[in-house]
Amino acid sequence: MKNPILYHVLLANMLATTLSLPTLQDLRLLTRTDLAIMSTLSDTFRHNLDLYVDIDPFTTKDPFGDQDDFNYYIIVDRTEPRRIVSLIAMKKDPLPHLSWDNILGNRLAKLMVPKTDAYILKSEIMPKDTNNFYSYRRSGVISGLVMFAFQMCGRK
Repeated sequence: MKNPILYHVLLANMLATTLSLPTLQDLRLLTRTDLAIMSTLSDTFRHNLDLYVDIDPFTTKDPFGDQDDFNYYIIVDRTEPRRIVSLIAMKKDPLPHLSWDNILGNRLAKLMVPKTDAYILKSEIMPKDTNNFYSYRRSGVISGLVMFAFQMCGRK
């Protein structure tokens, strides 16, 4: 392909469309190496996210209430999508918008998940019942909640 920019856009689109949500079986098959990689990637992700938002120093209650106003996402490793790096509950109308391409880089991908699936994934990788999420703020206003793989305290 002669146009390198077009090549990278097409490659990114191809990679984005081939990613699928990890299943519970995928999570149960994670190795210690996978967990170590997830932890390292989540630490890097937190650093990159911290360049664009203010992450509160303390955790808050989990966002899976009946009347919440969030869209749910998982951040996964593009090379092995069963490696969940982070789980995010983002306000439905977050303003100003974040530069996710810069935050994620080439290694990570953001996948939207239904709230029920997000809760199931969270329960599998973070069996502790509550206070697993950090609030993050943009211009002093809470834009969402985020949980990182380095917080994992075990698996079911």
